[in-house]
Amino acid sequence: MVKMESTEEQDRKLVLEFCHLLEKSKQLFNGLRDLPQYGHRQWQAYFGRTFDVYTKLWKFQQQHRLVLDSKYGLKRWQIGEIASKIGQLYYHYYLRTSETNYLNEAYQFYAAIRGRAYYSRAAKEDRPDLMVKKLRYYARFIVVCLLLKKMKLVRELVTELEKQIQEYTNTYEPEDHLEWSLVLEEIKGFIKAEAAVAVLHADSNPIILSHRLSPLTTPPCERSPHMTLSLQEILIVGSACEQAKFSELTMDMFRMLQTLEREPTESATNPLSMSHGLHGHDASPAASRIPPYGVPGSKGYAENGRHYRDNPHKYLLYKPSISQLLVFLASGFKELPLGGALLLYMSADGCFSTTKHPEDYGYELGGLATSVKRDSVDGGGISCRGKSYKENHCLYPGDLYPFTRRPMFIIIDSDNSFVFQHIPRYFGQPLVILMSPQDVPPAFQTDVQHHGSLFTLFLHSPLTALCYICNVGDVPIHHWERCQTYVDRFITEASRLVTRCRIDEIEQGIGFIDSSYVQFFGDDFLRTLILRFVFCDVVLRLHRGFRGRHMRPRCEPQLPANELLEHPSLSHIIFQLASALDVRGHFSEGPECD
Repeated sequence: MVKMESTEEQDRKLVLEFCHLLEKSKQLFNGLRDLPQYGHRQWQAYFGRTFDVYTKLWKFQQQHRLVLDSKYGLKRWQIGEIASKIGQLYYHYYLRTSETNYLNEAYQFYAAIRGRAYYSRAAKEDRPDLMVKKLRYYARFIVVCLLLKKMKLVRELVTELEKQIQEYTNTYEPEDHLEWSLVLEEIKGFIKAEAAVAVLHADSNPIILSHRLSPLTTPPCERSPHMTLSLQEILIVGSACEQAKFSELTMDMFRMLQTLEREPTESATNPLSMSHGLHGHDASPAASRIPPYGVPGSKGYAENGRHYRDNPHKYLLYKPSISQLLVFLASGFKELPLGGALLLYMSADGCFSTTKHPEDYGYELGGLATSVKRDSVDGGGISCRGKSYKENHCLYPGDLYPFTRRPMFIIIDSDNSFVFQHIPRYFGQPLVILMSPQDVPPAFQTDVQHHGSLFTLFLHSPLTALCYICNVGDVPIHHWERCQTYVDRFITEASRLVTRCRIDEIEQGIGFIDSSYVQFFGDDFLRTLILRFVFCDVVLRLHRGFRGRHMRPRCEPQLPANELLEHPSLSHIIFQLASALDVRGHFSEGPECD
């Protein structure tokens, strides 16, 4: 009898301990939203504590499942909810660190929830709030799969989500059913817009290609002592109003963030992952699956991560206010280490000036709209009314002057991009500004407005962009790979042309290329962007449909025409590529290609 009471007492203590861990984990998780979104050190310790509690909680429920089932009434959806929170932790840690390996960790937990059907009985609980949790899980899982380019699974999840939304609507007739229908339409529109050009297997099924940086896609470079800078901080801003988006990611943001990341290491190669059997649906995810690159939120990770990381740190801002934008810029500026460079990428509608005789190029030429408000005047941008006052929710070129005290690389994708070409180098620091064309031919205007900018597509996947402007909707994989060799040849040749300028000429300021480009050229990501910009400029200059200077990109400092942008060797490769794609007729007359 004493032994039985002892066992019951033990079980009661186990249930109390579980309840304590569960409550503690909820408190810590809810506190994440109060952490500052910018800076590095302010939030890492808190994340570490949160991971630690969820690790204990997950192990505890595994070890004492029988007791918790019988004495606490633990249900499968509750286990799924814990696993979902761990997946969210990993995803948010990816957002804060830019380390793509954490995306794989989030994916493993979300996939295990689906594989073990943790939420399968949610509809039978007669709780609408539980169904909402299930729908949110699906939406989060879809975002992670989109970022990992698991498009086949994305389509399966969208089909399942549609059925779940229908069941939720029919069962509860909720007030938010229109919101969930809108979420579904956003996802479908995003998937459609993302597939600009289809690459096909021999059986005509589409192949999903990744456009993150890898050893095979990193442009070659002849190193020089002047290549001293590395990209450390990135701000990716999406404010284009009509563009396809999902989960506060516009299509341009989605493409650019991948362009500025290295290919993640598959978790299958991680022995720690395999030891927990997460690749089988019958195994439970474990929060102790710590990747070899450091414990999330730990001191060791923070120290190691500051000295070496695969990807530059980046912030993602969707339609921020001007104050938010400037605060995040200042944070990135503050966090820059010695020898580091800051990149600002902004995709936004133009904010146009009505000043007839501008004198102050910093504020009287207009800028980029940052708020959700917009008028229908001035070609879809926001009109800056009045002579003495400027539009509040607008980023002007002059707003960026203070940040040029450190090396800065700016990419502006807008119908008012050229106003940023006048930013002065007051402080003598390296500064490069890449600006999109301000207009596209009428045939592309509607698609580009909704499906994502053509300029960003060139920076993301040059071959996809070329196919798109030549109306090539699908390409067999063997043909794609052959055409990609021409793109690779172009990039290699352009890199050779950039670096052939003599060091002594650069030091004297008489080289044919500005020293800013050379200083940024040693960084893999910045070199890739510069060379893809050259590809974009050469292609649009030769394309018959893009006539007029406003339909071609600009850069500041200007890249040399004779020695680079109009060099015969680059034009020749483009003509060869056009012939290989059987679209030679889209391009101006030039030498016949073999």
